[in-house]
Amino acid sequence: MPQRDVRVWETAGVAFILVAGAALHFAFAWSGYWRPIAWLAAVNESLWEHLKLAFWPAVAFALAEYVAFGSRMPTFWAAKGVGIALMPAVIVGLFYAYTAVLGDSFLPLDILIFIAAAALGQWVSYRLLFSPRPVARAAAILPILLALAFVLFSYRTPHIGLFRDSPTGTYGILEKYGTH
Repeated sequence: MPQRDVRVWETAGVAFILVAGAALHFAFAWSGYWRPIAWLAAVNESLWEHLKLAFWPAVAFALAEYVAFGSRMPTFWAAKGVGIALMPAVIVGLFYAYTAVLGDSFLPLDILIFIAAAALGQWVSYRLLFSPRPVARAAAILPILLALAFVLFSYRTPHIGLFRDSPTGTYGILEKYGTH
């Protein structure tokens, strides 16, 4: 596939990630707090839960890209693995950096960080797809490891700051909504 066409796909991916991520922010409530979708949708206002909003749409879009053109690119999953893993890393890094300076979170900055992370992740994967030095194929495992962590920690949440629901002080779905 021509580089220009892949660039169009990656740009469309940013838009998809932003729209789907916004929907996932509310999906758990829209579902009537249906626990089986907790691995996919944000269940509280913790930073960890907000990472799902970039991760799962990026994975879904990468699957569509694989069907459209990625199966013909030997390093597709390695390049996408780096881009997809970069998104939550950027969100965490920038969030903790600015809250260390300001002392509290600020919703407009959170939204800008989400946009920047989606754009950067898509741009990096695009660059890696056409890099003369291909990324190590082992990078393809990064989204798999993150997916396992999102599923596991949605139901078995560690009691550390990354997972703390800022409005309630609770951790994860079971503590916030009970174990029934």
